[in-house]
Amino acid sequence: MPIRVIVTRDFDHMSKVAGDLVRKDISQTLRKKKEYVLGLATGNSPTGVYRHLATAANAGKFDSGRIRSFNLDEYVGLPGRNAQQRLMHPESYCYFMIQEFFGLLRRKFIESNLPCGSLIDQKKLIVELKAHPEDWRELGTDAGKRIHFKARPASEYLAWLRNTVLVAYAREIRKAGGIDLHIIGVGGRGHVAFHESGIPFKGSNVMLVKLDDNTVANAVADAHFASKKDSPRYAITMGAELVYKAKMVVLLASGERKVQPVTESLLSDPTPDVPISYGQKYSQRGGHLTYVVDKAAGRGLLAEKRTLKQKGIVLQDRSH
Repeated sequence: MPIRVIVTRDFDHMSKVAGDLVRKDISQTLRKKKEYVLGLATGNSPTGVYRHLATAANAGKFDSGRIRSFNLDEYVGLPGRNAQQRLMHPESYCYFMIQEFFGLLRRKFIESNLPCGSLIDQKKLIVELKAHPEDWRELGTDAGKRIHFKARPASEYLAWLRNTVLVAYAREIRKAGGIDLHIIGVGGRGHVAFHESGIPFKGSNVMLVKLDDNTVANAVADAHFASKKDSPRYAITMGAELVYKAKMVVLLASGERKVQPVTESLLSDPTPDVPISYGQKYSQRGGHLTYVVDKAAGRGLLAEKRTLKQKGIVLQDRSH
């Protein structure tokens, strides 16, 4: 399927356009099957979309009680003495989703799933990784690394993490029939969730990622955490290869900081250096990929209309 790019006026307009796309797909799909499986992202980009969807659901425009959701990612190493405290930490993605979406719905989803990052004790994880170097290896060409475990780790803790946290989450998605539509944002370096720049596409299912120092520094600079000491050093995340197995993907981008990754992801060849660029391969295999961006983030694409047309990418300019 050709990639579609919709350039909107601003964040609010982007949110409405994307929200309408998602709502229509939910309504149409629920006419044909019992449940809808929705993939969700955190961060600023989807918050407006979530408000639109909650308003539509509460007005009876679709039945939120027939939706099952799967979130992209969750931190490992949030402050807290136990899993419950880490789960409900104000910076956890579980807390974010309750605040920004789930808590707005009068009729709740059938089930809401997030990776179980809060179950992992980061201190114990670091100890086990150091004690059992034969159980894993780092994959990635940049500062952020995927921790790839062998099939049968000697460490009981690492075996539990691999099987109960990573493999089990991917299994639950398959058991649900796969994701009908995935809402994703884009990081400043073109990453999706915590699939950071340089992590290979191949085998990027549900992953444990050691975070780029730049990611940690930005989390502190943006006041999410008081210091690097308090900031998580790892995360559980869906990889690009898994994200782009959804039947439809809606990518959101807003603001000048997203110009370069958005432009590179479509005008350059697919590369792990820009993880969202995997969408080109997804589209070539028949996937439905729609970019909904504001005119600030879409500035580079608007300047290359001819190139986009040559590549078979459909551009709709609604920014006026």
